[in-house]
Amino acid sequence: MTPERQSEFIRSVAVAGAAALLLTTTGAFDTGTRLFHERLIYWAIVMLAGSAWGQVCQRLLPRWLDLNGRPWLHIVALTAMVAGPIGVIVWGATGLFFNGEFFPSHLLPRLVVPVLSVTSAVCALVVLLGRAVPIQTKASVDEARPVRFTERLPLHLRAARLIAVQAEDHYLRVHTELGSHLILMRLSDAVTELEGLEGTQTHRSWWVAKGAVRGASRGDGRATLLLEGGLTAPVSRSYAATLREAGWY
Repeated sequence: MTPERQSEFIRSVAVAGAAALLLTTTGAFDTGTRLFHERLIYWAIVMLAGSAWGQVCQRLLPRWLDLNGRPWLHIVALTAMVAGPIGVIVWGATGLFFNGEFFPSHLLPRLVVPVLSVTSAVCALVVLLGRAVPIQTKASVDEARPVRFTERLPLHLRAARLIAVQAEDHYLRVHTELGSHLILMRLSDAVTELEGLEGTQTHRSWWVAKGAVRGASRGDGRATLLLEGGLTAPVSRSYAATLREAGWY
């Protein structure tokens, strides 16, 4: 598991655990009639099941939608994908814990609003917390370790210093000191393969090598990085504060 996916997993489980504890303590959605430990078991099952399915959905959604820089689309799409299966789990768990039978028909209409409200709130937390830090790759301690991404380049560019990677529709334009090249790949997958080089996403469509930055300019309230070779890379507002604090500009 990559560091990025580890942090996603930990963040998702932490949000689910915190939500389960909050819902247990408050006795939300008429669960307060049961003992505390019973409510805790119920909410832990529901929220951790939701977390597990949510992580699967997080992997699948980028294959169908471009979610970079679109947090509200991400939240709506994730909620829509998670709510159905989790609604079935909640229906079964609620029937068992509070009625002594699986899937009682009279419960289903009463569960629609609670499932949608809790699911949307948790999905929003997961998505917004995940946007707080840009995806960064780090320089390898072992300089002899190959960077997998460079193996996708033609032979004459593999040894060239990488400047930036720019998304263009379904392709990536790889900028190097010796020229550029187009490859068919998603930026999120490229970032994983770039582990071993120090760099970060500055925008939903750009990854930049830190050593290629030569300066920055500002205009219309946004920053632009000036790169080696005369290239410029935009800095989106969601990444600006973190990059500035890290000394990128």
